[in-house]
Amino acid sequence: MLYDVVIIGAGAAGLFCAGVAGQRGLKVLVLDHSERVAEKIRISGGGRCNFTNRDVLPSNFISENPRFCRSALSRYSPGDFLQLLQRHGVAFHEKHKGQLFCDRSAEDIIALLLRECDAGGVARWQPCRVQGVRALQVSGADGYGLDTDRGEVHTRSVVVATGGLSIPKIGASDFGYRIAQQFGLRRVATAPALVPLTFDETAWAPYAQLAGLSLPVLMETGAKKERISFGEDLLFTHRGLSGPAVLQISSYWREQQAIRLNLAPTCDLPTLLAQAKSRSRKLIANELATQLPSRLADAWVQRDSAWQRPVDQATDKALAALAQSLAQWELIPTGTEGYKKAEVTRGGVDTRDLSSQTLESTHKGLYFIGEVVDVTGWLGGYNFQWAWASGFACAQSLPGA
Repeated sequence: MLYDVVIIGAGAAGLFCAGVAGQRGLKVLVLDHSERVAEKIRISGGGRCNFTNRDVLPSNFISENPRFCRSALSRYSPGDFLQLLQRHGVAFHEKHKGQLFCDRSAEDIIALLLRECDAGGVARWQPCRVQGVRALQVSGADGYGLDTDRGEVHTRSVVVATGGLSIPKIGASDFGYRIAQQFGLRRVATAPALVPLTFDETAWAPYAQLAGLSLPVLMETGAKKERISFGEDLLFTHRGLSGPAVLQISSYWREQQAIRLNLAPTCDLPTLLAQAKSRSRKLIANELATQLPSRLADAWVQRDSAWQRPVDQATDKALAALAQSLAQWELIPTGTEGYKKAEVTRGGVDTRDLSSQTLESTHKGLYFIGEVVDVTGWLGGYNFQWAWASGFACAQSLPGA
C-alpha cells in the first residue's frame, strides 16, 4: 500500500496535520497503537480542553533553541484555530489569562479533528502498532517502509507525532525518540514538566495537614540571570505542592534547585502586623488569618514560639521575621510526581536536526511535530497551540503525489 504520508500518532498534532494534508489532496494514513484517538485532549482541562490561549508568544515556550517555534507559531495563530472552531460550531469561553476552553466538552475538539480528517479522505488504522520504520526507495524516489500490525506500508514521507512520556496510562511511550535515534537525530534530555513537586516526607510533615488548601502566591526559581516567576494559585498536597503556580515553575526547576514563594503577594505584611500590634490583642495567628487561609496561619505560627502569642505581646523583631518568612519561603524539592502526573514532557527531538519552517528532519522525508519535539509550552493552552501550529507547518510543506 502506497501513501503520500504516514502519520504515526493520532493525538492533537497528528490528527490536525492529517486533516490539513488530506485536504491538500495528499493520500494520508494515520496509525496509532491505541483504540481511542486523542486521549490527551479528552482528559485535558477537566474534560473541557484548554485548546489554546489568546496570547501566544515564543517566550511562552521552553526549548534549547527558544527561537525555533517562532516560524510555525507565526503561520498558524490562535485566531486561525478559533475560526476553525466557529466553522464547526464549537462553542468556547475564556477563563482567565487568555485560556480558552470548550463550553461543552473536549469531545467537541476531537470530533472537529476527525471531521477535518474525513474531509481530506484520511485513512486511520486503530489500534495498529508500528513495529519498525526503514528507509527505502518508493516508486524510484527516497521513501519509507513501515511494518505494522496490518501489514507493510510504503510512503514518501513519515510524520512522527507520538507525543512525549507523560501520562503512560493513556499510552505514552518513547517510540518517537527511538525513531529519531534510529535515523541519527539528536535528543535533548527529557523530564516531566507541568508536574507537582514533592518533598522529603519528614521535612514535609508539618505541611501535610494543609493538603487541599489553595491560595494565590508568587513563586520563582533559578539564579538571578535565569530567574523565572509566576503569580498563580498554589495547592498543598500530602506529598508536596501543586496548583498552577507549581506546574508552571516545574518546567524550569532543576534538581537540587531551590524554589521561593511569597505566600502573601498582594499585601504589605510588615505594615499590617505593625498596625495590628498597636491596636489588637488577638493571637498573631488570628491576625494572619485576615490575609491568609486560617489553616495556613495556624500551621505557620507553629514554626516559632515567638509567633504563638497575642500580637501586642510580640517583639518587633519577631513580627518582622514572621512577615519575611511568609514573603520569602525557600525550600528545595526532592523531586516531582513524575511522568504519571506530568501534563507534558520537557525536552525531546533536538531542534538543531529539524527545519523550523517545515519540521522536516535532516533525514529527508522524516518529520517530527508536537510534543515529541524539544518545544514545551506553559500551562494555559500553549502546548495545544504548538500542536496545531507545528502540525499545520508540516502539512503545508509535505510533498504531494
